[in-house]
This record gives sequence, structure tokens and C-alpha cells, in this order.
Amino acid sequence: MKKFTSRFLTVCLLLITLFGCRKKEWDAKYNRPESLEPPIYDLLAAKGNFKNLVALIEKGGYKETLTGAGYWTMFAPNDEAFQLYFAERGIKAVTEIDSVSARAMVQYLLVYNAFEKDRLDDYQATANNAGWTPSIAFRRRTAYYSGYYKDTGLNNKPIVAIANNRNNTFASATGNYLPSDYNNKYITYFTDDYFAANNLTAADYKYFFPTTEYTGFNVSNARVLTKDITAENGVVHEVDKVITPLLSIDEYIRTKPEYSSFRAILNRLYVNNMVQFIYNADASRRYEVLTGKNDSVFVKVYSGLLAFSPNNENFVKLEDNDGQKDCWTMFIPNNAAVDAYVKNTLLQYYSSLDQVPIEIIADFLNSHLFPTVVWPSKFAVTRNRFSEPAKFNPAADVFDRRILSNGIIYGTTKVQEADVFSTVFSKAYLNPAYTMMTRLLNVTGLKLLIAKSNVMANVFLIPDDVFFAAGYSYNVVRDQFEYRPAGGSATTNGVSDKLSRIVRTCVFFEPYKQQTDNLSGANIVKSGDAGTEGDYIKYRNNTIETAGLQDLGKVANVDSMKTAVNGTVYYLNELPLYSERTVGTHIRNLGLSTTSDFNFFWQYLSNSTFYNAATNDIIGLTGFSTVFIPNNNAIRKAVNDGLLPGTGTAPNKVPVFNPTADRDKELVRQFIQYHILFGRTVVPDGNATGLVDTYLKDAQGNSIKVRLVNSPGMLSVRDNRNNSANVILSQSNNLSNRSVIHLIDDYLNYNP
Repeated sequence: MKKFTSRFLTVCLLLITLFGCRKKEWDAKYNRPESLEPPIYDLLAAKGNFKNLVALIEKGGYKETLTGAGYWTMFAPNDEAFQLYFAERGIKAVTEIDSVSARAMVQYLLVYNAFEKDRLDDYQATANNAGWTPSIAFRRRTAYYSGYYKDTGLNNKPIVAIANNRNNTFASATGNYLPSDYNNKYITYFTDDYFAANNLTAADYKYFFPTTEYTGFNVSNARVLTKDITAENGVVHEVDKVITPLLSIDEYIRTKPEYSSFRAILNRLYVNNMVQFIYNADASRRYEVLTGKNDSVFVKVYSGLLAFSPNNENFVKLEDNDGQKDCWTMFIPNNAAVDAYVKNTLLQYYSSLDQVPIEIIADFLNSHLFPTVVWPSKFAVTRNRFSEPAKFNPAADVFDRRILSNGIIYGTTKVQEADVFSTVFSKAYLNPAYTMMTRLLNVTGLKLLIAKSNVMANVFLIPDDVFFAAGYSYNVVRDQFEYRPAGGSATTNGVSDKLSRIVRTCVFFEPYKQQTDNLSGANIVKSGDAGTEGDYIKYRNNTIETAGLQDLGKVANVDSMKTAVNGTVYYLNELPLYSERTVGTHIRNLGLSTTSDFNFFWQYLSNSTFYNAATNDIIGLTGFSTVFIPNNNAIRKAVNDGLLPGTGTAPNKVPVFNPTADRDKELVRQFIQYHILFGRTVVPDGNATGLVDTYLKDAQGNSIKVRLVNSPGMLSVRDNRNNSANVILSQSNNLSNRSVIHLIDDYLNYNP
């Protein structure tokens, strides 16, 4: 028995020794290393100066989360920060904060993933695995989201609502709401690296937080006292203020009666609405699970016409993290500014906003909505969707400035004076009697120019009833312009092109803009822009003549005029029609009479091989041109100098207008083509000078040129022998189809 007992004890000792060794190996491999930092909760508890924060974490139910695994960044207010917080709110301890508020406060102090200060201002790009982009981030997504709230729906019915977590598009029946996205709020921080990379200074920070020192690492209105405190499950940055959850732009303006007029436009729910509440089954089911209530939940969806949705916390979401590097900005005029602008500008021709086209309402709002961050020092260089800067003085015009969870707001004492409402374009856009002109200015792209305050232009405006009387209209259902001749049926063939050409004759940019600043005198002016051909118009004592009106024996009268920031608008009672007749027709009309100074040229032209008598076309003549017609005496001189066919002996030769010899026919062709400028119209206004092409080409196919000497009221043409022919003003400036016809006192010699 003793032997057995001895053996048994020996075996036990061996087993104890064996298992003891294995336990040491197990502990060494799997136990928590002694060098590892404690988790965030334990770290804060051990520090001794975060007692209030620890109590808040416990009350908010986040002890387990911050003790367990995970990766967090926590902006941790110390006990001194809480004493300031308690004093501001008239409380004494965390015990007076309810558990719901405590949970929200803790969640807003927590940022997903662990970021030391040097990495916090780098952007986590996800597209194409781009990785980190240095020094362009100033925000991070927190663990907090606001969730369901009470709102007012149609017919003033109280409803349960939830904010949209995406910008809306018209293709979405749900407002692009994603049930899986909780619309988490962001927190904003300010680092020296970000400020240096974006040319910002301490003044940008102090603009929002004037009582807080900028240190190069601030979070909201707090200073970071100790950065990069590492924990097992993240990083802690000690701050000197308690940072509470911020409101979104949508939530903030809901609480501010001084913005009620702007908010009423932004939240229009009935006619021309900017907001709708869309029932969402997923959100309703989740609400029932959370509350036990079976209320229907509606997503608050802002119109897709707006630059962004003010309740969307996610920014654009083109990349998962793009909210780290940008946010929304809204300039919000106070009630007095909005009310005055609505009355004096938007409602000039309407009795209420219910009648104003929705595009105008959206443009007014969008002029104040910048889909990007606008820092205080960057008002003049940051653009809205109209490519216009913030037209406010940060010192004089802004009375409220806030960094919120999804962006920045600036409360202002005036509205953003958008170009679309202050330029010559606005005179058509804001007036329902000019919808045809508004559409045409849009489709031709002219709006892009004349709706810019820095692009000077004068414009002719024609009311809808004049278009309608001429047979033109716009079919809204088919989205097309139509023409209906008297007694005929509607057609769309070539209608857009015709209307486009008419409306282009209505716009005058520099240098032609200056020539139309006063229509009480008399002048001929090209429409369009310098370097861009347009039809010419003539004006005399506030009457307008175009080639098309001339064909009809009519003029357009200027009924009235108005000034805008970039030019003058003239209201016409007729369409400034272009001519559909050929240039040859107008030359015939000028030269058909035997007593006309244009007669000899006309006779040579009409009998030439490149003239179509049936259509009155000059064969080969296309596009813009200028025709210089030598008077009869000059033609006789050309005949005697051998440039045109004639009979007799010089200097008394007489013209032969219908030559039979090929050589003589060739003389006529060369002579006439050398007197027609290729691709451009020119008048005596001082604008076009120098060498220009003619229709006559040399053996190598190169255009033979003439030289223009041009000044206001005088135009001469120098030929290949440096001889000059002068435009006879009293019989020149004759309008034609994309052409101008002048009479000159000498002929042009193409021979070198």
C-alpha cells in the first residue's frame, strides 16, 4: 500500500509540473501582454482627471463598448471641461444628465477608427484603392445619429419623420433614402497641417469661435490639451471643453425664427414645393421595433432641383468617406432681407410665390446653397453651382455663423444677388410674358453669357404674343418649338434653327454693345460677339431694321427699355427677322434700275456663268460675306484698264455685259469674286481692319486678299496694287442674307 501511495504521489507531482509548464506557455501566448495599453474606458478611469467622462460613459451605456474590442478615436473632455459645462447649464453633476442625453454626448465624442493627430487630417480615399491623401480632411463621422423626429406633413398633419441620408434625384421614388445608413453626424476639427495646405489662418477659426485660442489642433470650440493617448482599442485626445452633438443645417434653421422667411421657401410643401414627405416601409418597421408604436414614418426629401439636401449628413457619398474632406455651406438671409427681395424682385410680375415657376424658386435658393465648404477667408473664391462667389462681406453682412454637423451656415443681412436675377437675362426670366425668349436664350447657350454680371451685353426682348402672331410656339408636351403658318398645320422642320438665328440677332456683346447703348441716333451694328459673325441690324431713332424686316417693308419699334447690372434691355414689338432671300436678289434689287450706280455690276453678275438666274444665287457664295460693288464710273475704268470685257478703244471702251469668249467670262468671274469678302461682314465701324480673304483664289488655291482700313464712319479697301477704293456711305450698308452690300468709288485690282 505504501508503495502504491508513493507511486501515486510521484505521478501527481509529475502531472502538476507538466501542466504548470503548459499553463505558463499558454499564458505567455494568449494572455494580454503587460505592455499593452488599457482600453479607452480603463485608461480614462486610471487617469484620474476624467471622472465625469467615465460617469457619463457608464450612464450612457458605453462602458462595455469602450472596454471591449474595436477601434475608436475619442475626444475626451477632462473634469475641468465638465465643470465649465455644468456651470453653463446650472447643474452640478453627471447625475443630472438623463441617460438618453448621456448616450448621445458619448456617441458624438466617438469617431470611427483610431486616428492620431498626424493622420486625422488625411483623407481616406476609397476609389481605386487610392489610400491616404494628406492634409485635406477636417471632419470625421461619429457614432451619433439623430434618428426619428416629429414634423408637420401635408394638411398640417403631425407625422413621424426621418432625415434623408442622400441628396435627391428625380429618378428616385424614395428620395434615394438608404435604410441601412443611419445618417451619422460628423464632428469638425482644425489642424495646422490642414490650415497650411488650404491657406487658412487662425482668423478662420476665430471667426466661428472668438473666445477659444487656436492652437493648431482644435475640435469644434475646444482645444486639444493632450493628443495621441494610445489605448488598446483606439486613440484618445484630451480636450478642454465638453463637445455636445451638433444640429444639421435642416435642424438648426428649424429652431431660428429669424430665418423663417427663407425656411418657408426652402420647405415649400404644396405648390412649387421644395420638400416632400415620402412614406418608407423599412423606416416604419424599424421605428416599430424601437418604440413599439406602429406610426408610419416619412422621409423628409428635398427637391432634386436643389444643390444639396440640408438634412443629409453624408455629403455627396461619391466615395464612402468624402464627408471627411468637404461639407455643405448655406448663406441664410434674415426675414427682412428675404421679404424685401421676394417682393421687389421675384414677384415683380406675379401675385404670389405660388405662381412663380419652380425653376426661379430653385435658382433663388441655390444661389445661397454652396455644395462645398466656404471658409470665412474664401468668400470671394468659392463658387456655388452658378459659378458665383459668395457676395457678402464677412465682417459687415454676417450676423450668425455656425459650424454644424453637416456643414456651415452664415446668417446674413442681405440676399445673395444672383446674376440670374440681376442681369439682362433676368428681364426675360422673371417676366412670364417672355417665356419664348427665356427658352431660346437657354437652348442657344446665350444665357451662359448674358446671365453673367461680368459679361457686358445689350439685348432685344420680344414678348410671347409677337412670336405667337408670327406663328411660332413651344409645345411643352413634346418639348419642341413649332411653326404654324396662317391656315396651315404645325411643323418643326428647321424651326429651332430659325428661332436660334433670330434670337442671336437680339444680343450685342462688346464692342458692339457700346454701339447699342443709345438707340436714339442712327447706326449699323453687328449682333453677337467680336470675332463671331452675326447678322447686322440698323437703328434710327429707336426703330430697328433687319434684312428680313426690310424685305417686308417693316421696322421694329423700341417700346421701352430697362437697365441691368451688365447692360440694357430693349423691348421690341416685332421679331428682328433675318432675310431668307439670296444675296443675288438684293444686288438685283439695288442694280436693276438703269439709273442705279449698282447697275453695271449687276449686269455683269447676272450674265456671268456663276449666277443662277432662276434662284438669283451667286454660285459658290455661302455663309457670311461682304460685297464691295464698284459704281458705274469705276466699272468703266476697269473696262478700260482691261479688267473687264468691253468694246472700243481705251480710254473710251464701253462694257460688254454678256461676253461670249471664255477669256472674257473668266475676267468677269475673277473681278466679281475679288470684290466679295469670304466668311465675314464688314461695315465702317472701326472694328475689322487688316488683310482679309476674298472669294478669288490663286492657282495654288490660296485666297487672294485685300486690306481693310476701317474707322467709325469710314471704310476703304486696298487691292493688290495698293490702290484704295472708298465706301460711299450714302449708298452702302445695305443689309442682305448674312451679308452687307457696299458701293465703292473705285474698282479693286487683283493683279500683283
